[in-house]
Amino acid sequence: MPNREDAFKLLKKYNTHALVTHGLSVEGAMRYFARKSEEDEEKWGIVGLLHDLDYEKYPDEHCHKTKEIMEPLGYSDEIIRAIMSHAYGICTDVEPISKMEKTLYAVDELTGLITACALVRPSKSVMDLEVKSVKKKFKQKSFASGVDREVIKKGADMLGISLEELINETILSLRAIAPSLGL
Repeated sequence: MPNREDAFKLLKKYNTHALVTHGLSVEGAMRYFARKSEEDEEKWGIVGLLHDLDYEKYPDEHCHKTKEIMEPLGYSDEIIRAIMSHAYGICTDVEPISKMEKTLYAVDELTGLITACALVRPSKSVMDLEVKSVKKKFKQKSFASGVDREVIKKGADMLGISLEELINETILSLRAIAPSLGL
């Protein structure tokens, strides 16, 4: 199976800065949650890093093109399925079942919201961002309007945790990698 370095090169081959940074954010969150769950951090990280691999170049074939790209490169069915599951009900019918899949589903949109919340702060950082600030912006539909709040709520439910806990843990995950994200 390709390693993290291979995955990062692949991500950069198909995407520009914004989606590379988003991939790094989701990778960081996935690695954090893998450590907490005593799961395979490398595998979870690669899933987070590559989850939007095809989105920039093939938005109309999102997730499906990823499968075409990744299969010949030796990525496992488990990794490909996890990536496809993050778009469940949006552009795939692959329901998140494993803890890794449910976590990806839950943190994908949320990392984007947290990043947006951090960037409007005077500090432009996640280091001083609190759950209450994210929850306030969560309720403002016009703020980061591309973020699907229902997916985030559904993700928290899938994981069996509160929205507040999911937000808090995701903030902590991004703090751990804040310098590499410019946050």
